[in-house]
Amino acid sequence: MSQDIDNPSENSRRVLSRNALVERVAIARRQGARVVLANGCFDILHAGHVRYLAGARAMGDLLVVGVNSDRQVSVLKGPGRPIISEMDRSEIVASLEAVDFVTIFDEPTVEALLLALKPDIHAKGTDYTEDTVPEREVVRSYGGRVAIVGDPKDHSTSGLIERLGCEPERDPLEK
Repeated sequence: MSQDIDNPSENSRRVLSRNALVERVAIARRQGARVVLANGCFDILHAGHVRYLAGARAMGDLLVVGVNSDRQVSVLKGPGRPIISEMDRSEIVASLEAVDFVTIFDEPTVEALLLALKPDIHAKGTDYTEDTVPEREVVRSYGGRVAIVGDPKDHSTSGLIERLGCEPERDPLEK
């Protein structure tokens, strides 16, 4: 059954613009919430993503997830990606119990979102260490901290695509 645009699902209502998200985070912070930001492409949701986000949520009271835009996923992952559109990926992530709000970011890194929200904790997956998180200095600049959460990096969307033996569709105009 298709979703009527005038009657958005509960999950899509948790997908916010950056400005709306900044307002919601400010309200939560005034109420004493500890804010956590996690981010990623989440192209095909798998157990590693779920465990990463559950681990991030355990670090605080409000979990915000930044989802890379379609354009940035294509830059990061290559032609034929993403498999699933940014709005669909965002709504799927928003449906997870651990997640409070989702926003899509179109910058090459999550730094601008970090500076807009200033989360208490920036959660990254176990493919990083606290010293290798690219945004660590930005997080430290406003007094936040980086936390590594989730299970070992035994899952990946690229690995799933490879195991399935399917190539993502290529744009016929792309050379």
